[in-house]
Amino acid sequence: MNKDKFVNEVLEAETTMYRVAKSILLRDCDAEDAVQDAVLKAYTKRSALRKEQYFKTWLIRILINECYKRKRAQPAVIPLEEYMRVSSDNNDSELYDAIMRLPQHIRIVIVLHYIEGYSVEETGKILKIPAGTVKSRLYNGRKLLKEELEK
Repeated sequence: MNKDKFVNEVLEAETTMYRVAKSILLRDCDAEDAVQDAVLKAYTKRSALRKEQYFKTWLIRILINECYKRKRAQPAVIPLEEYMRVSSDNNDSELYDAIMRLPQHIRIVIVLHYIEGYSVEETGKILKIPAGTVKSRLYNGRKLLKEELEK
């Protein structure tokens, strides 16, 4: 498949690709990035396409794989900015206040791990403490937050 035909086919499939990506990833920016990466992968691998009549199917499959790869890599956390925006919209900053009342050595671990999305190992490297210490502080922090929020 030549470059011009590839570009035309991608432009025809653009809306479909975005809808598919958005249905898997939910956030606009993630969907846009996945579409972009899928197009790039398809372009570099276009010689692997056996039958040009299946181009759109092939492209969507690449996109789906890219979306699932991104979804697996996404941490199950809410960015602090997003949480603060939502909580200020609802006038509900109870969790934020509870986190801010934690002792500093526990609060930083909670913020790095749960809010910023760093792994236990990454958090340990950032703070220059062992992973076991990070885990115990996370446990203690969850316990303290539970007690604080139950009040």
